[in-house]
Amino acid sequence: MSQRESIIAPPAGYSAQIARLAEMEASLGLAIRGKPEVVRLSLVCLLARGHLLIEDVPGVGKTTLAQVLARSVSCRFHRLQFTSDMLPSDVLGVTIYNVHAGAFEFKPGPIFANFLLADEINRTTPKTQSALLEAMNEAQVTIDGHSHSLPRPFMVIATQNPVEHHGTYPLPESQLDRFLMRLRIGYPDLAHERIIVRNSERELPHVPPSGLVAEDVLQLQDAVQRVTVEESLVDYMLAIVEKTRTHESLVLGVSPRGSQALYRAVQALALLEGRDYAIPDDVKRLASPLFAHRVVINTRTTLVQRRADAGERIIDEILSQVEVPL
Repeated sequence: MSQRESIIAPPAGYSAQIARLAEMEASLGLAIRGKPEVVRLSLVCLLARGHLLIEDVPGVGKTTLAQVLARSVSCRFHRLQFTSDMLPSDVLGVTIYNVHAGAFEFKPGPIFANFLLADEINRTTPKTQSALLEAMNEAQVTIDGHSHSLPRPFMVIATQNPVEHHGTYPLPESQLDRFLMRLRIGYPDLAHERIIVRNSERELPHVPPSGLVAEDVLQLQDAVQRVTVEESLVDYMLAIVEKTRTHESLVLGVSPRGSQALYRAVQALALLEGRDYAIPDDVKRLASPLFAHRVVINTRTTLVQRRADAGERIIDEILSQVEVPL
């Protein structure tokens, strides 16, 4: 029996954790009504050891999604409301002199949590934004020449409003590249908005604990690496990446970090769906949320399209041009 003809079942040894993930996904769906794909991709980002950027207009549930995702796992959580006067030390921490001990002591900042919600990240200055770069890439921070490891698992969930530009500092390409994926929630349909309106008195939807703890998340993240990805599928991913680097509408294509991100995310999606192998549909499903924020569109194309989803549309066009492996 071939790999793709095998019975779909949770990878051996992880059935209990994956069952809890399914319960967690259902609970998150009660908080973010009518957006099952957004919820699923958020969990994919967590399993792939990635960081998540939620970008959308005000009032559609960006902060709610970030909060319920972080709080559904029994880990340390901290929320930071980013503002223009915030300093790097407000995020990372600071070294102070302890008079009683007669020595300098490091006081950890809010970033020393398993989940950091960076609310409205584009409202803070580039200097403070860049303070997150080392943490997101290496899971550590360096202060006064000393490196401090961050808790594991570690995930930054950032939100930003793409249409409000007054008093904001757009994230540079190097910062965007650190986010595994960018998600847009969008407006709910009328049926789900009716439910949201009926429950509007409750500030934050109650999401019961999933039963997952930090060690469970780490084990699932390790399990992701064991998901099989055939060479033909790797060739398919690299063909898509290469197209982004030669596309006439793009001045900057996907980096090798982006290629690695897609590989991990494809494995994570397969695990979340109870498979120990990846399929081409995983790649097609993830290419846009992983690549659209990593490419830079040339000025001519931007003037013609003038749409927030121009990157997604170009990635979809590239997907239609690359042959899918059998």
